[in-house]
Amino acid sequence: MFSFQQLQDKFADSFGQVHFPSLPVSLYEPARYMLSIKGKRIRPVLCLMGNDLFDNIGEDSFRVAAAIELFHNFTLIHDDILDKAPLRRGVPTVHTRFNLPSALLAGDSMLIHAYELINRIDKIYLSRILSIFNKTAIKVCEGQQLDMDFEQMEADNIPMSGYLEMIELKTSVLLAASLKMGAIMGGASERNANHLYEFGKYIGMAFQVQDDLLDAFGDPRKFGKQHGGDILTGKKTFLLLKALELCNPGQKHALLSLMKTDLPDRLEKVMQIYASCEIDKWASREKERFADIALANLDQVAVLSARKHYLLELASILLDRQA
Repeated sequence: MFSFQQLQDKFADSFGQVHFPSLPVSLYEPARYMLSIKGKRIRPVLCLMGNDLFDNIGEDSFRVAAAIELFHNFTLIHDDILDKAPLRRGVPTVHTRFNLPSALLAGDSMLIHAYELINRIDKIYLSRILSIFNKTAIKVCEGQQLDMDFEQMEADNIPMSGYLEMIELKTSVLLAASLKMGAIMGGASERNANHLYEFGKYIGMAFQVQDDLLDAFGDPRKFGKQHGGDILTGKKTFLLLKALELCNPGQKHALLSLMKTDLPDRLEKVMQIYASCEIDKWASREKERFADIALANLDQVAVLSARKHYLLELASILLDRQA
């Protein structure tokens, strides 16, 4: 069994061998640039952890993990274009560094290379893995579209159930599918693979709540981002939608008005409303609710408890993080 850090290192060694053709430079240089902006690579490592939970990790799992990482980066390139984001992980986004057409094509090429990697796995797994991968890819696109739709709506018209669905589709399902695909290649039963999927899905939901909490209530010196960045940009989050449910009519009117202004004291006033609604306590309870569902599903996976140690450790790291 391997820890998350150990599998991060193993994946980095393996993924370093994934190369795009040298020509045309204008297509593949932006793709290589995107992959050089390394994140934590949680999704591909979850695939390896899913395999490791049941059996020794095979080469096919590394191929699927690489495909997951390519797909994830494809979505990030396109998301940055849709969001008109100038920076990704502190450096210029692909469309900013190069140009919009090159960024689009680089993302497209990543997606095609992801499918080529999956096509190389053992035929025993190919049909099931391809089906999960395709369904997940569609869900991620649906989640991104819902996110864009919500950006055009008034915050008080967005139902919490709809927002939760968007987060599940945009963020959680890829975490869940990564675990499930790894589990399948480790020989897991359908029941075990499905419980692992639900574990990943609800850990993803809890992770998003924690992210929103840190943005508003975290220590910016630890979080590494601007304090209240979501509030200052008018982003619709768990905290905002729940605050609109909990606050009184006067506070609701003020909150909706504040989210549309650039007043210098906007952050302070919004935080005052959040505090009066005890929105941080609600969000903490919601995070724990999602985490409990996740852990209940992991508990149902029929392997020795000792084999679940590193997944439990990772869940704790993700949900207790301050950065």
